[in-house]
Amino acid sequence: MLGQIDITNRQAEIADLVQKTGFASVEDLAERFEVTTQTIRRDVNGLCELGILRRTHGGVEPPASAGNIHYSTRQILNLGQKKQIADTVAGHVENGQSVAFSIGTTPEIVMQALLGHEGLCIFTNNLNVAFTASANPSFQVTIAGGRLRHGDRDIVGHNAQDFFTHYKVDIGIFGVAGVDEDGTLLDFHEAEVAARQSILANCRRSYLVLDHSKFGRTAHVRGGHVRDVSCIFTDRAVPASIADVLKGADTEVITTSDRELA
Repeated sequence: MLGQIDITNRQAEIADLVQKTGFASVEDLAERFEVTTQTIRRDVNGLCELGILRRTHGGVEPPASAGNIHYSTRQILNLGQKKQIADTVAGHVENGQSVAFSIGTTPEIVMQALLGHEGLCIFTNNLNVAFTASANPSFQVTIAGGRLRHGDRDIVGHNAQDFFTHYKVDIGIFGVAGVDEDGTLLDFHEAEVAARQSILANCRRSYLVLDHSKFGRTAHVRGGHVRDVSCIFTDRAVPASIADVLKGADTEVITTSDRELA
């Protein structure tokens, strides 16, 4: 399937750990996962070949980056939490509804969770979402036209922004690069924000999907606010600052822990 990376669960955990800590030695990883150093070297060599990690003396570290993390890395970071979020979102989408999807890894995983539905009408500028949706013959899939961004496999710019204005969908599903302490939604590119805001303006209900790592994460382009969305789907309780911002708002917060307790 387009966009998916063939790695093991252990490799995904290694990538997640190194991204969070900034460095891990081969010996420490071998001890943590209770395997040989030769096994760990094979794991990290594969991750380095994919550009997800890079070798350094005695271990591995995240690749140098001057902005957003590469899509291939984002696909596997916090993967378990993203899948839980996706399963929860799928329970809030009905058969036959129209759904607009933005770019990003979490919306892509939500689309995967929706493949058991019937008769959805999908509108997206995310080619990973489009190809995933095409696996269900009962879905109608409409995509934006324009120039393709190779790394993220998406369409942004005026074409994508205008694309979403032609439809009024039941649900808009989108992620963000980060959420500031005051609730401002953040991304790395103006065109990404414009497309996301176009989805927000042309849906009846809006679902912001993001794992806990996005709260407090910095990015430099402002675009919208948490109070603008109908529902936030995340894996943990939102930070106290966000909870305060949402007091009195119509925005609902649904966490995967709520789903597990239900």
